[in-house]
Amino acid sequence: MVCNSPVGSTVAKLDEPLRKALGDRTAKVMAEGLDLHTVGDLLCHYPRRYAERGELTDLSGLVEGEHVTVMAEVLKVQGRTITKRPGYLLEVTVTDGRGELMLTFFGKKASYKPEKELPPGTRALFAGKVTFFRTRQGVKKQLTHPDYRPVAVSAVSGASGSGMSEAAREFVEELIPVYPATKGLESWKITDCVKMILDTVDIGTDPMPEPILRDHGFIRLREAYDGIHRPKDFAELSRARKRLKWDEAFLLQLALARRRRAAGALPAKARPRAEDGLLREFDRRLPFTLTEGQLSVGEEIAAELAREHPMHRLLQGDVGSGKTMCALRAMLQVVDSGGQAALLAPTEVLAQQHYRSITGMLGPLGQAGQLGGADRATRVALLTGSQGAKARRAALLDAASGAAGIVVGTHALLQEHVQFADLGLVVVDEQHRFGVEQRDALREKVAGGRPHVLVMTATPIPRTVAMTVFGDLDTSVLNQLPAGRAEIKTHVVPPEKPGFLHRAWERIREEAAQGRQTYIVCPRIGEQEGDEGDVEPKDDEGERRPPLAVLDLLPSLAEEHLSGLRIGVLHGKLHPDEKDAVMRRFAAGELDVLLATTVIEVGVDVPNATVMMIMDADRFGVSQLHQLRGRVGRGNLPGLCLLVTEAPEGTKIRERLAAVASTTDGFELSRLDLEQRREGDVLGVAQAGRASSLKLLTLLRDEDVILRARQAAAAVVAADPDLTHSPGLAAELAALLDDERAEYLEKA
Repeated sequence: MVCNSPVGSTVAKLDEPLRKALGDRTAKVMAEGLDLHTVGDLLCHYPRRYAERGELTDLSGLVEGEHVTVMAEVLKVQGRTITKRPGYLLEVTVTDGRGELMLTFFGKKASYKPEKELPPGTRALFAGKVTFFRTRQGVKKQLTHPDYRPVAVSAVSGASGSGMSEAAREFVEELIPVYPATKGLESWKITDCVKMILDTVDIGTDPMPEPILRDHGFIRLREAYDGIHRPKDFAELSRARKRLKWDEAFLLQLALARRRRAAGALPAKARPRAEDGLLREFDRRLPFTLTEGQLSVGEEIAAELAREHPMHRLLQGDVGSGKTMCALRAMLQVVDSGGQAALLAPTEVLAQQHYRSITGMLGPLGQAGQLGGADRATRVALLTGSQGAKARRAALLDAASGAAGIVVGTHALLQEHVQFADLGLVVVDEQHRFGVEQRDALREKVAGGRPHVLVMTATPIPRTVAMTVFGDLDTSVLNQLPAGRAEIKTHVVPPEKPGFLHRAWERIREEAAQGRQTYIVCPRIGEQEGDEGDVEPKDDEGERRPPLAVLDLLPSLAEEHLSGLRIGVLHGKLHPDEKDAVMRRFAAGELDVLLATTVIEVGVDVPNATVMMIMDADRFGVSQLHQLRGRVGRGNLPGLCLLVTEAPEGTKIRERLAAVASTTDGFELSRLDLEQRREGDVLGVAQAGRASSLKLLTLLRDEDVILRARQAAAAVVAADPDLTHSPGLAAELAALLDDERAEYLEKA
């Protein structure tokens, strides 16, 4: 495939379809394999790295299954006739000077080119899919039928160090871009296409305002595209990356700044703190002292609730830091003002746990109209999808009439027939479990304005972290644990030490003998059911057996490992009444062991539980492991978390588990999670992963860029909200915010 423009030397525009610029065949491969559709898309398809003629690729880092482009030197060439068609096997061994890589070609001897074109000593770019194969000498890496392009080195021969001419030095130090490629379109073919586009494209007027370019010392966009696709040296590349990173950060911040401005103009009913109300009485009755963090966050939230514009705040706090207490105090402030608060939980188990926790903390203050209720009290209602008809009717009536100042529920709260008398505050627990449309549905239940919104999370998943730093949410942080919280120790139980697993079973028995309890968590339910939770895909140790299932593990626990102990089972396929009954028995100490899936991941609070044993721990994400660990050590008894795995030592999986075991700091772990999974598309629907509108900007390395971009974007929007005087910026923003992303921002 060759990049020949069907329009000759016609000047290309950034919004021009690639079909017109490169031809139908090339454009089709780019669209299907790389999701590139316009000239602008191609210019924003940046090289993933740069090779130098004088530098070979480190072959030790190649990953099985990855499509790669490497620079290597031919070490030896061996061909032989084989009985199977097509009759000839050619094996070319290439090296980086340390390790080796096998290139395998099949063909007919008479017409076979690689043997002629790749003699020993040839340096070339090779592109293909990495496979591993085992030999008596060990595991070898291989590319089967790779594409290749020889790289000239004649200008380097016989010249080195101070004796090298300037022309030779420039030749050997030339940077060769290596692009993310796809089948049928190797990196060097993309290079040819980009070169042709750069030679003919009309970038137009630079969209970035002149004062920003001048104040920050940025090069112009045309120079940046040249500098990133065909840099003369690393200094030019650095200037290009600096400008293009800024563009990504600034446009994103511009979108968020305009959204914040629009949100600030929306009406919301002020919910000021009452001098003598439920909140004041609740605080007076507390049997413990609130932490400084809880008091400080409470003041932030109270001040925002008192405004006539909607609060949109993220409350981050590590597992057990007291987020629910902060949320309850905010809900009571709203109730004192005559409004209602809704708490949205992702699972029925968690909704029921929140309901019991809130009613327990309120005591008589949550028993309005009941025997023993306080003179000034409210009512707490629970609404879930599996409730009986009578309980459901009562909850719906309490919500619609306003009798229930606090309504706790699951997705059932989002249904159209659920109405509120005066919904003033929406609290969303573990907000990443809900889609934008679901959260928006609850906010639409407010007539003539928007409710205040408080979202909570213990270990932010990547997009939550990203949107926090990128400025979409105002943020409060709880970084203290309440006094008396016990320490949790975490250990990896590895396959190379079978005695560790035997000791783990013994430890559970010892805890049970002292009247303490244990959680055992599996990734699956069993009986060919799907996984529950955020189960990780195959990593770097090859093929794996299916994940352990609750129903598969139960017989061996009951008959062998933990025989004689009282074992309960909890998973998502049980009837809600059964789930509630099992949790009540466990909370009451009637069970020694709870064998469960991740339905117990968040919110479950049993202070007597001291051991969390996670089977196939490598199947879970970092945040989920931390959440599960947070189910123990919730009282004054020390906690123990055991991460059982069959992942071999030295793999990335084991590194991840070791990192979880090394710290109980949820914020540090969220950064680790972000490093592994990246930000997700902060303007779209992708929760995490590689599908991101950000090409160069990364959250962990570029926080300073994001902060400066936020300040600059806020100044631009304050001076010119509609970007009337910056038509180039307006056009760039419109291109970034396609219909789907614009709708996301509108609802988010």
